[in-house]
Amino acid sequence: MAVAQLTLDPAYTIAPVDRRLFGSFVEHMGRCVYTGIFEPGHPSADADGLRGDVLDLVRELGVTTVRYPGGNFVSGYRWEDGVGPRGDRPRRLDLAWRALESNAFGLNEFMRWSSLAGVEPMMAVNLGTRGIEAAAELVEYCNLAEGTAASDLRRKHGVAQPHDVRLWCLGNEMDGPWQIGSLTADEYGRLAARAGHAMRRVDPSIELVACGSSNSDMPTFAAWEATVLEHAYDQVDYISLHSYYDPEKHDEASFRASAVDLDGFIDNVVATADHVRAKLRRQKRIKLSLDEWNVWYQSRFTEPEDRAIEELPALIEDDYNGTDAVVVGNLLISMLRHADRLTVGAQAQLVNVIAPIRTRAGGEAWRQTIFHPFAHTARLARGTVLRPALTSPDMTTGRFGEVPSVDAVATHDEESGALTLFLVNRGTEPVPLAVDLRAFPRHRLREHLTLSAEKPELTSVPMSDGDEILLPPVSWHALCLTPEESR
Repeated sequence: MAVAQLTLDPAYTIAPVDRRLFGSFVEHMGRCVYTGIFEPGHPSADADGLRGDVLDLVRELGVTTVRYPGGNFVSGYRWEDGVGPRGDRPRRLDLAWRALESNAFGLNEFMRWSSLAGVEPMMAVNLGTRGIEAAAELVEYCNLAEGTAASDLRRKHGVAQPHDVRLWCLGNEMDGPWQIGSLTADEYGRLAARAGHAMRRVDPSIELVACGSSNSDMPTFAAWEATVLEHAYDQVDYISLHSYYDPEKHDEASFRASAVDLDGFIDNVVATADHVRAKLRRQKRIKLSLDEWNVWYQSRFTEPEDRAIEELPALIEDDYNGTDAVVVGNLLISMLRHADRLTVGAQAQLVNVIAPIRTRAGGEAWRQTIFHPFAHTARLARGTVLRPALTSPDMTTGRFGEVPSVDAVATHDEESGALTLFLVNRGTEPVPLAVDLRAFPRHRLREHLTLSAEKPELTSVPMSDGDEILLPPVSWHALCLTPEESR
């Protein structure tokens, strides 16, 4: 049986762990909002209709930021529709998902929910059907204390203190022909630069995310990023990436190795951004925001134009298995591996819609399998990301050829001394893993969490001080070690 070998040294660092990596996404789509996070009359709901059982699971999940309100929904969104007395709010047809939007849940409800959940809001502005003026006024409504029309309107709506939103998305997937108000790269780049300029005139301290390609398979990928950044480089801090992995699109081995694709996607966007930096002779380096990512059975999706208009369509409520959870764990490993440039993440979505959390209207809320690797990576990944030296037996995939069966990353929290290894065996054979911890001679295993395709429930493995562990086929692992004196 081939053995994998992993060596760790505290000198081989990548970057500090940015807590924003462990973000999520709430869109007005399907049942994410209505009967998801918001359901007046539910037994657990508070006076504002926010489901307490879902809030408990969100806190357990460890989400740090939440992107809102879309997604495709934002490209037809009028933020003014979702503020003020609920009885005065208009009922609209949402063009993105062909759904009836009551606007019973809007901006201020989301901000209150964010506060209760303990998450940082990440707002998106409509650059599809609207533009510069509406975007700047939304920043004014959210971030200025008082004394202007928009800030005083917020106060009139019963919110005395500013929401102080730091992170803003300049539209969503503006290259996509499915998008309401899609644009060419030149059109969008100019619009993003002008909108960003106006938004910073309202609040110079905000951070801005420009839309990258909707996915790496878009025919304009890389050229889109380069053109957009040439227009908007000085105004933006981030370029976005969106990446979903369909278990039914390629052979099963390629799906298990989806993180290989994400690694390449991130590397290519970094290279493109740095090319523009060199071309423009700028000092600033653009960071990356992977603000939509997940496993999604996309081949089963029914397009909006093929459905009747509904009030609460149950859209893409995928049921996840153990293999899906292992892939999600591996995607998190890839994200940590790129922590020097990838500093914002948002798993899409949070509740019901391709989500780690599911609910029944009027009933219970529960965790899906993909909940566990996210929750435990968010809890245990602290301090600085380490670059392990790893050798592994290979596995054969139809899409990527031969790739290592074992993939890994580690984090080291210098303050507590905690060392955490995140591992996957994406192959179908068990692999013994020998771990060389000579650089951490006093560290001993405190916690070993695992799940697999065969046993998708989260398991705590009995502690062992041995230097070799057996990685079952298609399995994810988090191993936390602490210095002997702190045990």
